[in-house]
Amino acid sequence: MAKLLLSVMGAFGEFERALIRERQLEGIYLAKQKGLYKGRKKKLSEEAIVDLKEKVSQGHSKSAIAKELNISRETLYQYLRS
Repeated sequence: MAKLLLSVMGAFGEFERALIRERQLEGIYLAKQKGLYKGRKKKLSEEAIVDLKEKVSQGHSKSAIAKELNISRETLYQYLRS
């Protein structure tokens, strides 16, 4: 009986969490339509991104460039992909 009760409580918890997530996504969608949800601001300016790409094309170390700009290597690679 205890096992059944725990299973039912777990199912209700899972259902409640799904409802919360659905409402959250709906709120984000509405905020994006109003222009309130813009995401995170870029760390580097456009000039710094151009400079970064120039240094990489010249053959500088990507790790050194990342340290110089105070960003992670993954962030550097994301800027290079865009």
